[in-house]
Amino acid sequence: MKNRTRARELALQFLYQLDLMGEGALEGLSAFLRQEEKDAQTCKFARRIIEGTHEHRVTIDAAIQRVAQNWQISRMAVIDRNVLRLATYELTHCDDIPPKVAINEAIELGKRYSTANSGAFINGILDKIKNTNAAAAGGEG
Repeated sequence: MKNRTRARELALQFLYQLDLMGEGALEGLSAFLRQEEKDAQTCKFARRIIEGTHEHRVTIDAAIQRVAQNWQISRMAVIDRNVLRLATYELTHCDDIPPKVAINEAIELGKRYSTANSGAFINGILDKIKNTNAAAAGGEG
């Protein structure tokens, strides 16, 4: 498994904990990463996307909610919601990650850890976010 794919798995696991346990879970981030992964680069990337997703959660949730027609973010499956948050962070704040990579990785996480329908659901939401971002930046979607 590639380092960044593994880092995204770790990020999803931790964001899931954070979603269920609240802010206090952040205190355990370093211990979690030390326990779960030995590769320093993988841990560094996981920390980057966990902290970034958490820091920008309000705007990320708003972006997801804008495009998730007939879906309240609070009613989404916890895994799907956190995959969407993670990937939306990458799409909106990580210029070094191509949008197609962020979306494909998110789809795979959804398929692997959620339901059979999660991949298509995640793809639809993230594609709309990508296109919204591109339009706002004056590019094409």
